[in-house]
Amino acid sequence: MQRRQFLTLLSGAAAAWPLAARAQQGERIRRVGVLNTLVADDAMGQARNGAFLQGLQQAGWTIGRNVQVETRWAAGDADRLRTYAAELVALAPDVIVTAGNAGTAPLLQATRTVPIVFVIVPDPVVAGFVDSLAQPGGNATGFATYEYGISGKWLELLKEIAPGVKRAAVIRTLATAAGPGQFGAIQAAASSLGMEVSPIDVRDAGEIERAITRFARSSNDGLIVTGGSAFNHRELIIRLATRHRLPAVYPDYIFVTEGGLMSYGPDRLDQFRRAAAYVDRILKGEKPADLPVQAPTKYELVINLKTAKALGLEVPPTLLARADEVIE
Repeated sequence: MQRRQFLTLLSGAAAAWPLAARAQQGERIRRVGVLNTLVADDAMGQARNGAFLQGLQQAGWTIGRNVQVETRWAAGDADRLRTYAAELVALAPDVIVTAGNAGTAPLLQATRTVPIVFVIVPDPVVAGFVDSLAQPGGNATGFATYEYGISGKWLELLKEIAPGVKRAAVIRTLATAAGPGQFGAIQAAASSLGMEVSPIDVRDAGEIERAITRFARSSNDGLIVTGGSAFNHRELIIRLATRHRLPAVYPDYIFVTEGGLMSYGPDRLDQFRRAAAYVDRILKGEKPADLPVQAPTKYELVINLKTAKALGLEVPPTLLARADEVIE
């Protein structure tokens, strides 16, 4: 089944489950909070939410019968994330699920007792969310995104698909340690590839547009988008890359399905499904302190051939052979 068909099924199923479920007398209903960092109508946000709900269903939980899910969409707004974090904690849920440093940090500021399951966190130890990966020690555990070292792979892929690129702008966020950490790994790989890299810090859409426009001044320029808040600006970033004819490597397949050139990163939908398994274990009595933080088990390389053609790039057969998905 094609990924986009799968995501459509997920979104449809996510909408249908609450309607189909009926509460049954005598069975305790557990409460799960979900703090989403994206916009409610965002395709990626809906796919992630659908994957999580699917995971809950597979674990035997049915919305309205034995579990209630309280969902909040913060649209990448820091004030809204803090407000919704406090709101969800006030509901006294059995566990709260969230994504990234942006969602985890305000939840841990709001509570040190309600269990928290996070996904897509680059370095939960450095961020102070857990004591260690093996023994989290507090009320939070979950799934790390990747080691910083994988960031250098983005630069290698950019050079492979566009050998003429000499300079690369790196879109990062300074709001968490992941931004400088990812840029540092990219910078370390640059010299061996004969490339120069420059950071673009994510603060708002206007700043991103001005920075990319200033940077893109020759035919030897490229772009790397790291994880973090860039997801909330992906439409703008893809449009700017197209306008300035910048070969670009992204951290998630969703960028490529929406017109980006190439992505490499962990399967984030898989992390949301696995988060449901941790929620299941917590609802059955296990503690976050005893559940180790897990690393990604699946990475995927996705290439958009239509975008490559528009940029005048000939994708090497060896690169195509390694791709998990090719969009034509």
